[in-house]
Amino acid sequence: MLMLALSGMRTRWITFVGSFVALALGVGLIAATGLALAATFDAPERGPERFAAAPVVVRAADHLRVDTPTGTRTKPLDHPGPVGPRTADRLAALGRTVEDRTFPADVTAAPTGPDAKAARTGADAKQPRTGPGTTAARTGADAGKSRPGQDAEARVGHPWPVAAAAPYRLTSGRAPAAPGEVVVTIRPGGAPLRTGDRVLVRTPAGNGPRTVVGTVAGRGFEDAVFFTDDEAARISPDIDALVVHADATAVRRALGPDSGMDVLTGHDRRRADPDPDRDARALVSVNALLGTAAGITLFVSAAVVASTFSFAVAQRRREFGLLRTAGATPGQIRRTVCAEAVLVGVLASAAGVWLGAGGAPLLVGRMTGAGLAPPWFALGDASWPLHTAFWTGVFVATAGALVSCHRAGRTAPTEALREAAVDSRVMPASRWAAAVLVLLAGLGLPALALAVDPGDLLGRKSYITRPMLLVVGFALLAPVLVRPVGRLLTWLPARLPGATGVLVRENTAAGVRRTAAVAAPVLITVALAATLTGTVATLEEARAAEARTATTADFVVTSGQEGRPMAPAFVERARAVEGAVVSVSRSTAVTVLEEDTALVTSEARAVDPARLAAVSELPVTAGRLSDLDDGAIVVNEEWLTTRVGDRVTVWLGDGRKASLRIAAVLATGTGDNGVYVTRRNAGGAGVDRIDVKVAEGADRRAVAAALQSAGAATGTRVTTRAEWLAANGPGTNDQTRTGLRMILGIALLCTATALANTLVMATSDRVRDLAVLRLAGATAPQVLRLAAAEAVVAVGVGAVLGGVVAAVNLLVVWGALVLLGVMSAVVVPWGTLGLVVAAAALLAAVSAVLPASLALRTRPVELAGARE
Repeated sequence: MLMLALSGMRTRWITFVGSFVALALGVGLIAATGLALAATFDAPERGPERFAAAPVVVRAADHLRVDTPTGTRTKPLDHPGPVGPRTADRLAALGRTVEDRTFPADVTAAPTGPDAKAARTGADAKQPRTGPGTTAARTGADAGKSRPGQDAEARVGHPWPVAAAAPYRLTSGRAPAAPGEVVVTIRPGGAPLRTGDRVLVRTPAGNGPRTVVGTVAGRGFEDAVFFTDDEAARISPDIDALVVHADATAVRRALGPDSGMDVLTGHDRRRADPDPDRDARALVSVNALLGTAAGITLFVSAAVVASTFSFAVAQRRREFGLLRTAGATPGQIRRTVCAEAVLVGVLASAAGVWLGAGGAPLLVGRMTGAGLAPPWFALGDASWPLHTAFWTGVFVATAGALVSCHRAGRTAPTEALREAAVDSRVMPASRWAAAVLVLLAGLGLPALALAVDPGDLLGRKSYITRPMLLVVGFALLAPVLVRPVGRLLTWLPARLPGATGVLVRENTAAGVRRTAAVAAPVLITVALAATLTGTVATLEEARAAEARTATTADFVVTSGQEGRPMAPAFVERARAVEGAVVSVSRSTAVTVLEEDTALVTSEARAVDPARLAAVSELPVTAGRLSDLDDGAIVVNEEWLTTRVGDRVTVWLGDGRKASLRIAAVLATGTGDNGVYVTRRNAGGAGVDRIDVKVAEGADRRAVAAALQSAGAATGTRVTTRAEWLAANGPGTNDQTRTGLRMILGIALLCTATALANTLVMATSDRVRDLAVLRLAGATAPQVLRLAAAEAVVAVGVGAVLGGVVAAVNLLVVWGALVLLGVMSAVVVPWGTLGLVVAAAALLAAVSAVLPASLALRTRPVELAGARE
């Protein structure tokens, strides 16, 4: 069998070269993504940074710990508390202590001339200024931006004594000794600050000029500004951490077991660094993207290989009939086809592993360059992805040929006498059964989810994996659907003058297997492209529709830097604006214990209930927002307990436990309808958003001018409602779109290979048909146009079937949104679909015309008399 398989592969190499290339590319992509995926399993091991030279660090516990019947559950706290003064005094008795405070301290080159006075804040900054050099008249997207040459550099402030804990060392100048003196870190590419420079520093306590009296080399994890100990305490009174020069055991003994403090030593000091989990968190999206890419590559490769082998077996039915006539048994025919598949699988997998090993560094470089992965992301030394990719390729090739092997073994000896090119009995009962079962699963599972948990259908895993069943089902039914869809697409061309349209229609209907083999990869790609990009765009539009409905404020104010609280000076000035209804809110979190087994954290906003209704219209399904008070909470329908008046036990952002009454329930929506509490339950969160509504009869221009003036002085972003909606509307997540383009690029690559291979095989096998057309009077250009038209129609069939799959999936998403209370239109990515179909049609036409043009170089009489 092996010799026969080798002989067959050598004789019919065109049949196998496409399968080889498609499988090699698939294995190469799986190997490359696997190597990159292996590197995401472990974040790089980093030692302590800010407190690398500190013997002991004491800080408030940053994790919530709850005992349950199944063990202790933990969750990170949104806002860990400070170290209390009594705790600091108790530890000071053990040895020298250094108090650490961390607060925003943005640095701008100090203005001179008229702007110097306008930049100052404090007692004289509370009154809005107008005239030359001010920004009171600035509006819109320019709000909060500095003038050219005065862009603020985001930094963090600390007291100078804690610098030794890193350790920071002076590279020039001296330590700050008086208010108004600072030491700054210097890093390559940062602001060119030098000793003696005057800078404007913006802190929560206000803005003011400072003198740089010293510089230290930056250490990469932060850009810092160091103040005197007293000035840092004035700016930020709370102690964030305490460096203790004493024995750790003595420190723990002094604190006691129930102090709520963590005593950090050794590698645990890393937990006191700024955002210690940033590396692991950065890898989560990388892991999801690579896992999705690998899964789609495997799916598309398997479908392409199976389709190619199925078409190849259909082409060789006369060959198998001759072997049966010569005495070959069905088992021998099956073993021959399987041996060919294994040989192709082994050779293609080996080539794919080689391609993947070389392509993985390029993939990682592309991902870091596009911002899909952090800059430090790099390949590890794992080799198991290469072994996995190799054996996956062999398995895919073998499994893809199993059905074809069975069909080849059923070839009767009479097939050797068959001359007709019309496909018959293209759908055996087993394929009908498989298609019906897969389609029922593909339609039934989403229907069940719509009835039970519509929100589950909006998750990334759901809308990426859900199309697969429908794609497989329609691919299995393709031989049945080809004729009606093909006749629909060729209805108009067949009625035009000339014979080309009629020939295209009849050849498409006669060569069902050929048309289905071309349509299958197009079906997969169109379905994936439309479903993935359409679902993401639809969800973005739904979130934008929710925001448009929920936000009725005239202005939305946010801090200049994401994740930072708003300057208190701006909050005070905004509240004092005449004619404005100001709603101040804070971003926090609440945690609940569900079914005594799992801690679930929900994003929450702390608001003033009396002003919330003036600036928003939330989708309330039960209760009243006006009933929200310090002892109540507003939840959404995703919570286990949603009956108004019931009490729920929650842990607030700072770890405090509270029993709150449900005042109102919101619709689930797209998941952005979070939880609402009052300021008392904000868990130490700072103000990060202000919604402003112009009171009836008030001067809108005056309100805008006052807000813009305050925003320009404090680095706060002031936008109109329309500008805020545009900035947070559809199309803002570039990383998601880049990831989708990468996934679709993989699918397109496999589709292109399958199209080219199938059409080259099909056209090469039809040289006698082309010769008969020539002998019947057709010119060479007419024959080539016919070949191209048939290929384009086959692509059109695949595009229609893929569009049906995508339409079903997008309707499921729309239905889930309606059930969740979001009325939003379905967004169809016509541009993406047009590019995909146009690229497939062009490639199909070229792949059909090239072998046909080569075949037409031989005299038609010789081609018509040729035999296999």
